[in-house]
Amino acid sequence: MTSAKDTVLAAAKELFADKDPAAVDRWVASDYKQHSSLAPDGPEGLRGLVANLPEGFRYEGARVIADGDLVALHGTYYGFGPDPLVAFDLFRVENGKLAEHWDALTPVVEDTASGRSQTDGPTEIGDPSRTEATRALVTRFAEKVLQGADYSVLTDYISIEQYDQHNPEAADGLDGFGAAAATWAEQGKNLVYKTIHRVIAEGDYALVQSEGEFGQPVAYWDLFRVSGGKIVEHWDVVAPIPAELPHGNGLF
Repeated sequence: MTSAKDTVLAAAKELFADKDPAAVDRWVASDYKQHSSLAPDGPEGLRGLVANLPEGFRYEGARVIADGDLVALHGTYYGFGPDPLVAFDLFRVENGKLAEHWDALTPVVEDTASGRSQTDGPTEIGDPSRTEATRALVTRFAEKVLQGADYSVLTDYISIEQYDQHNPEAADGLDGFGAAAATWAEQGKNLVYKTIHRVIAEGDYALVQSEGEFGQPVAYWDLFRVSGGKIVEHWDVVAPIPAELPHGNGLF
């Protein structure tokens, strides 16, 4: 049987690289549930999106994280609008077909505080035997620090020797994160994580999908890389929650 990862990669190639609307018939379940703000619900909503992709549209992948029937893609879209968009896409696979989809997108920032791009850095997943330890560490961090706002335990989870940052407004290290958080607070944009919806883990990586506020209601998608029992790298997308969606499924 084809793995969930192989299913998603094959479907994504035919849908978004080949731009073939007929790929919907091959790869998408009849009860496909859409959570994206970019398309209506169901396979026909996705078919319409693919059929109307512009000539220069392309996707540049960076990472793939597979966790059971869930597969997350991290990369950059060119052509959804005037500016490139960094994105996380999450698919649920059932019986060899795409059954559900969530995403979050944010504009590419060329001049970042750390000098790192929003998608560069290591891409290898690492030893799958570390998956559950990664999941447990990142879940505790998300609950205690992100959701619980207990920054006194920050170094229990994040390495003080290395913390490579890909958020465009934060420099590397814990000092860089602290300085950015202080600036955000001055702008009325406190980091508030209300609900942790999912933690998707594979090897050294864990992706956390959350809901909260950042001066306005937002979706937080945080990807962490773990090494030596501590978080050493972070990528994210923080996307405003639209007031209206082209379906009734919600963003989460």
